[in-house]
Amino acid sequence: MAITNSHTLVFAFGILGNIVSCAVYLAPVPTFYRIYKKKSTEGFQSIPYVVALFSAMLWIYYALLKTNVTMLITINGIGCTIETIYITLYLVYAPKGTKIFTVKLLLLLNMGAYGLILLLSFLFFKGFGRVTVVGWVCAGFSVIVFAAPLSIMRRVIRTKSVEFMPISLSFFLTLCAVFWFFYGILMKDLYIAIPNVLGFALGVAQMILYIIYRDSKKHLIVELKLPELDPSIIKPSTTEAPKTQSTINLPAAEPQHNETNHQIPKTPIEPTESKV
Repeated sequence: MAITNSHTLVFAFGILGNIVSCAVYLAPVPTFYRIYKKKSTEGFQSIPYVVALFSAMLWIYYALLKTNVTMLITINGIGCTIETIYITLYLVYAPKGTKIFTVKLLLLLNMGAYGLILLLSFLFFKGFGRVTVVGWVCAGFSVIVFAAPLSIMRRVIRTKSVEFMPISLSFFLTLCAVFWFFYGILMKDLYIAIPNVLGFALGVAQMILYIIYRDSKKHLIVELKLPELDPSIIKPSTTEAPKTQSTINLPAAEPQHNETNHQIPKTPIEPTESKV
């Protein structure tokens, strides 16, 4: 009876993990829709998506070796498809320099490193040893996937803006880590459980940053723009300046008055009197 309940829980957490993981993969859809509409990648980076694709490929390889974790095959197959679409869109609209960097990263990770892992694991390890080695590799790169948003978190702190850190992604990332942690514990698979501890911690940290900085940028923009738009500040500077110039230029009419009264000879005497 206990075994039946355990299998039921494993299946339940596996299904929940698949559902929420799909939501995590789909969370950047608004970001890429924005990229598509503006025909520009703006300040978004390709690193998280390339690393996520590489991690999904590794987990499929691990799941095929272990043979009893079908839930990993389904979700990471979906992940590979979605991440490939993201990266393709990114390459279409990215600037030339960023595009070259992304292609180099794809060649280095998704072809070079992945092919090397496959080759070394088949040449030097067999059976359970191969599963163990690939499991630790998967766990390590899962940590990198969870740590990838650290660059975005640093940018949020520096700019005090959450424009490039969607709260939906942070929320689903945290929820996903919870489900996969319990799935790994019930499966007695530490390679699945351990990375999700870090995933949960980073997801919570991102949500805290979002709460702190979600209104900071708006207040800063309002404070900078209000003085420029205030009519009481703009009008005096444009209307009073001509008046001061006109009052200074009024004495220019004085020589005509002196000519009519025949007082021109007195003008060179006045400076000598003022000096004494």
